[in-house]
Formats: sequence, C-alpha cells, structure tokens
Amino acid sequence: MNDVTYDTIIRGGRWFDGSGSASAVRDIGLRGGHVAAISAEPLDVGDCPEVIDAAGHWVLPGLIDIHTHYDVEVLGGPALTESLRHGVTTIMLGSCSLSTVYVDGTEAGDLFGRVEAIPREHVISAVDGHKTWNSCREYIAALEARPLGPNVAAFIGHSDMRTATMGLDRATRADERPTRAEQARMEDMLAEALDAGMVGMSSQQLLFDKIDGETCRSRTLPSTYAKPRELRRLKALLRRSGRILQSGPDIANPVNVGSQVFSSLGLFRKKLKTSLLSAADVKANPYAVTIMGPLAGLVNRFGGDFRWQHLPVPFEVYADGIDLVIFEEFGAGAAALHLRDEVERNALMRDEAYRRRFRKEYESKLGIRVWHRDFFDAQIVACPDAAVVGKSFGEVGTDRGGLHPVDAFLDLVLEHGRALRWRTTISNHRPEILKKLAAEPGVQMGFSDAGAHLRNMAFYNMGLRLLRHVRDAQRAGREFMTIEAAVHRLTGELADWYRLDAGHLRIGDRADLVIIDPEKLDGSLDDYAEEPVAQYGGLSRMVNRNDATVAAVLVGGATVFRYGRTTDLVGAERTGSFLRAGVPVPARHRELSHAG
Repeated sequence: MNDVTYDTIIRGGRWFDGSGSASAVRDIGLRGGHVAAISAEPLDVGDCPEVIDAAGHWVLPGLIDIHTHYDVEVLGGPALTESLRHGVTTIMLGSCSLSTVYVDGTEAGDLFGRVEAIPREHVISAVDGHKTWNSCREYIAALEARPLGPNVAAFIGHSDMRTATMGLDRATRADERPTRAEQARMEDMLAEALDAGMVGMSSQQLLFDKIDGETCRSRTLPSTYAKPRELRRLKALLRRSGRILQSGPDIANPVNVGSQVFSSLGLFRKKLKTSLLSAADVKANPYAVTIMGPLAGLVNRFGGDFRWQHLPVPFEVYADGIDLVIFEEFGAGAAALHLRDEVERNALMRDEAYRRRFRKEYESKLGIRVWHRDFFDAQIVACPDAAVVGKSFGEVGTDRGGLHPVDAFLDLVLEHGRALRWRTTISNHRPEILKKLAAEPGVQMGFSDAGAHLRNMAFYNMGLRLLRHVRDAQRAGREFMTIEAAVHRLTGELADWYRLDAGHLRIGDRADLVIIDPEKLDGSLDDYAEEPVAQYGGLSRMVNRNDATVAAVLVGGATVFRYGRTTDLVGAERTGSFLRAGVPVPARHRELSHAG
C-alpha cells in the first residue's frame, strides 16, 4: 500500500514500458503529468480523483506517428482527434518538404492542395486566417498557444523555405538556382529551425507530387528542383547538429534512391540521420522489397544511420472518379488531373487520341512505378449504376463486349464523375512480407499521411493493426515478434531515434499512454467509416472507427478519450506539448516514488 496521493491511478493492467522489456501486471500512479509510481502491489485509491480499471487490458506508451500532414488542420482544429482516438499521442508535422512556417496562404494552397488532396481554398483560408508568425520560434509559440490534443514535433520543409526565399515561380523552374544571398537565407532558416527544436528538415525528390493553383500548376514541388550543392549545404547543417533528413526518393531513378541511402554515411564527416519514404512491398515491383533491409543494414554497418519509413498495413486507397495521386506518375493520368475544369477534363477523356495514349501507358511495362496499373485489381464500391458495384473495371469492360479496361474506367468516370467510388491495394499486400518488414531493424513504422488524402485512405489506426497482426500470429503459434517488441517499434524506438520526450512509460516519464482491450483487436480495425471535417467545409473524410478497442487515452496525464468519446478537455485545453528535439518536457511536480 502507499499513502502518496496521485492525480490518476490505472489499476491492474498489463504494463509495457516502450523499451521492449518484459511486460507485467502493475498499478500505475500519475502525478503532475508524469508517471510517479509503477507498483506490483495495489496503490491506495482513497483520495485519488480518477481511477481507471485496466484489468485484462494493455497499458502502453502513447503511439507515435512520424509522418503526417496535419500542418493545415492543426491551425484550426488543434485537437487532432482522429489520431488521438486510436492512441496516437505524438504526431510529426512538416513531412515531404511541406510546412507552413514561411509560406503565405496562397503558396500553401498551391503546395498542399493537389499533392496532399486537401481542398486548396481551405488551405488558403486556414493559413491566412491563423498565421501570426514569421519564424520557427514564433510558429512553435503559436502552436503552443493552441489547445493541442496530442504532442507535436516538426520538420521544417525544404519546399516551404525555397518558396519563401525564391518565390514559387522561380523555385519551380529547372533553369533557376538560388542566389548566394538566397542560399544563405535558407541556411539561416534551417539553422534557426534546428535551434528552436525542430527534429530536422524534410525534402522531396518524388516527381509525381504536383502543385495546385494556376500560376505553377502541375510543376513538381520546389524541393525537387534543388541541385546537389544546395542540398549539400543544408545537409551539412543537419550533420553537424545530429538532426534528421526526411526525404522522398525519385523511385523511377535508382541512382537517386542509392545516393540518398548512401548519403547517410559519415565517411570523413559526420553521418546524416536519414529517413526515406517507402511504399515497401509494391505490387508493381515485387522484388524491390528484398533489397530494402540488406541495403539499410549495409549502410548502417559502415557508419550510417538510415531508416526506411514503412506503413505496416496493406496500402489500400480509394478514389472518387479519377481524383487519385497515383495517376500523377504517368503522362495521360497527369494530363487529366492538370485540368481543374470538369468540362475540359471530360472532353479530354472522350478524345480517342487521349485514350490511345492512356492505354499505351497503362500497358507499358517499362520503368519503375508505384501503381501496378491493373484495372482488374480495382473494385468499384459505390456508383449510381448499382449493376457495376462490386466489380472491377476489367470485369465491367468484359461485360460491355470486351471493352478495354481503360475505356471501361474512363466511360464510368464520364458517366458518373466523382459519384464513382473505387479502391485498390497498391502495396504491402503480402502478410508474410509485412511480418519480415515489421521485424527489420532498418525499417521504421510510419507513413500514415494522417491529415492528408482525405477521401483516399485512412491509416490513423495503423499501430493498432500492427499489434493485432503480432497478437494473432502469437496466438496461432507462428510468432514473428513479441508484443513487447511491437510496442517498442511503435513507441520507444521512434522517440529515441528522433530524440523526443515520448514513447516510454517508466517512472519519471511523461504520462502519455493508451489503454487497449486486446480482445477488441478485431475486424473493426478494418471497417470503412467517414466523418465530416468542419474546417474543410464539411468534407466527408475517410476515418477509422474501433471505439471498443481503445479504452482510454491520456496525454500529459490528462484523460482525453474514453471508449471513442472525447472528454471535455479536448479542444478546450492544451493537453499536448510541442516536443523539441533532445529537450525533455518539464513535469509540473517532480516528487516521484517507487511503490513496489
């Protein structure tokens, strides 16, 4: 027994500390936003204002999402409840070279709108309506003044800095280079961001991420135009500070991928911590995944510090009509998405010359790609014509007298527009490969894209789905990873690599945690759901709903969710903190105690 008082006591749950160590049934006492006691004996609940019964449940550190695009949503909806409800208590902003530190609303709309499938007009409204900052320190202060739900950490985006320095037009021209003064300004921006506590810089070399708007429409992101010298000078700042480069490679160029992997090496200089985006086990190239682990292992054995960023669940995407980013990777698809006017786009899709081009590119086996380009592997899930629902576009073509799958697809888009909804799985479709990747030390669990692609995908609960995969394999006698190791991969491993005060649940640690009912790690994690987003004009976005699985979520010791329902704190008070790299968040009280 213990006569010390606590703000909250969590009783009798199976406790995981986030380090991979053995779990155990414990009582946990929280005080001042931190863990004050972890006891094998029952804690005295007599004067405790909140007691949570966790018997039969798992109590683990709050999950960490290292790849989101909440940069716009956090301005007007800082509670970020779609992540919180699934036990995610720390999220990372500023991915893929995109952030909202320096750009104005119109520039942000052009950068985020098409690439991340967030309505451009709402991006402009959010940034222009909320922006009061002109530096990283002021940006961080503005976030800390908001009622943040989860903790937030951030990259500074290279495209953000390049646009603010050169202007969007010059920053997206292949024949333009930053002047010496502009290069120096970007370096000053990055240095200030690192000094303010940002985890590093994100860049982008992927060439099918396209700009929205009118002036620079369909050009690739500004970061893709940077030449080696510009990037080397920025990377030098990251090397010296020990901070991180997040990057998206040009997958069509193996030399680019290789150079980014091997740039992590510290030969005759400090190593560069590098996290590279990956679609992992893509259907379009089933052999690429076999070199990921060995390549990361090779670089790390020779002094690098490199990680692939990987979504640990099947990469299933949905689309309304032709509005899906995968069409950006080949000419005919990009040509359709370039046209904002529906009449013009429809005229293009009716044109037989355009269709011949689409069919040719669809059938081409040359080059490296993300989308497998197989309309027989694309299922219609909603359409005014009920006769086609449940069928693939290839099957519809067969039913219509042997019509080519491309023509069947384009015909249905012309007939029904965005009312035609369909889905396909691009990658991570083989469970055995997912198991191998989950255990691969050169792979990080991430890449949820939370807050982006609102109508296309929902991976807010990817951590829970990985835990289910591990638990199910264990129960079937085919264990590929312990539950403790899986929790570590989703929490402490990420926090330690990014140097964040998160991801652990030990005495003295921040009380960011999630309580899970392992018996509810079930099919509800896969169920389809939608929810309107008020700040995006009521746009209905894809979400996850598995409210029985997550019994409670606490951030900084404050309960923010109980069985799918927010508490009164959410959106009214700040429970999360801005996490600065390498800097612990101070406790409100430090009198901590062991209780057995």
